[in-house]
Amino acid sequence: MDIRRNLPLLMTICFLSQMGGFMILPLFPLFIEEFGLSGWMMGVIFALFYVGKVIGGVPAAAIYKKLGGKKALILMLILLAGCMGGFALSTAAVLFGLLRLLQGLASTGLTVVVRSIIGDEGNVDNRGLYNGYISSSEGGGMVLGPVISGWLALHWPLSVPFLLVTVCCLMAVVAAMGMKTTAQARANHESGDTLSDPLMEEPSAGVKQEPLDNLTHSLISTDEVVEPTTNDSHPHTTVSTAPPLSSSPSDAKYTQDLSTRRTQRQQLLGYGTVHFLEMSAYAVFLTYFALYAAHIMHWDPFATSLAFTVSGISTLAAAPFVGYLSDRMGDRLLLCMLGMFLIGIEVVVFLSTSSHLWVYVGMLIGGVGGACYMDSFFAHIGDHIPDESRSSVIGKIVSAAEIGSIVSPLVAALLMEVGSLYSVFVFNLVLIAVAIVVQAVMRSRYKTRRV
Repeated sequence: MDIRRNLPLLMTICFLSQMGGFMILPLFPLFIEEFGLSGWMMGVIFALFYVGKVIGGVPAAAIYKKLGGKKALILMLILLAGCMGGFALSTAAVLFGLLRLLQGLASTGLTVVVRSIIGDEGNVDNRGLYNGYISSSEGGGMVLGPVISGWLALHWPLSVPFLLVTVCCLMAVVAAMGMKTTAQARANHESGDTLSDPLMEEPSAGVKQEPLDNLTHSLISTDEVVEPTTNDSHPHTTVSTAPPLSSSPSDAKYTQDLSTRRTQRQQLLGYGTVHFLEMSAYAVFLTYFALYAAHIMHWDPFATSLAFTVSGISTLAAAPFVGYLSDRMGDRLLLCMLGMFLIGIEVVVFLSTSSHLWVYVGMLIGGVGGACYMDSFFAHIGDHIPDESRSSVIGKIVSAAEIGSIVSPLVAALLMEVGSLYSVFVFNLVLIAVAIVVQAVMRSRYKTRRV
């Protein structure tokens, strides 16, 4: 299947789902008042959302492999629509927390499935660009969502925004149903099991476009990540696309497998650590910025919603350009580091001033930073993880990273109780700084391996 054919539908799905998610954000202060929740309880409810995201990553990857991209998207969107409809009917904090848990599961499922589709169907020359289009569509949702919900909350009951988000999710379901798969294109040529759609469905379908020897090469020596580290010291274990001609091919294959597995474990640890730190910082921002704006900067809800909108506009405009730049530069980790640095500038700005103008400028900078990080991070994984394990690795990384999203709001809640909201965002800056350092170390090691 031509990824360009389905890309507009994927962008529509991401736009609608992201808009729904960001429509909810400005409503949380109102929910706190309605349920009489403390700051600690708010942290717990946010943590439940990220618990769902942790739970959802690996199963979403398995569903993607089993059912295929199209059916997996439909399933996640229906679950998300059910959660949003439930929010509109919720009258108890316990039910609200349960729905947040399920929402997190569906949210991370969408991330895993969409990014896996891009990784499997794209290639090293266009993954950054296509991930940029996805991030841009998500940025569009970030633009409209907060403003719409902020306005609705001023004029309508709180249930109305959630009902509108339910409608958006159902519209996304319709878009997912319109996606074309390889199985549909081959329906007239072969018969057999029709329970799965192998294209976006199975990463191996995308591999069929390449010769077998190219695939073998990509599994063993793709750039700096999957290159065996034992080649220099053990030349006899050098991998070839042809079967070993030595008298002990099984020993050579065993050594090769051990090296590959060790390298992949190191990859997973590095990627997981970076994304853990990034998502921890992001969760703190999403959980506490509205409170900081209200209690420290003395902003009204609409001004706070507009800050999210400005950030979304920035991401929307920057993501395609950043994705293209990522493809042309090739140094995706450098752009990831730049993205985290720009996000740090955003935090420093609103910690330094309550001026609407300067804070919005900071949000513009942070939006560019978010695009730099997300586009380059997932494109980097797509470049260096073998096709047959890519969706599984993305699922594990996303799920592991969401553990940080669970812990960080709780840590921030404790800091708020013993300190102030200001200390919460100092903690945020520490997370960002550590993420940059970890990425710098990874980039340095990759450059050393190439040399």
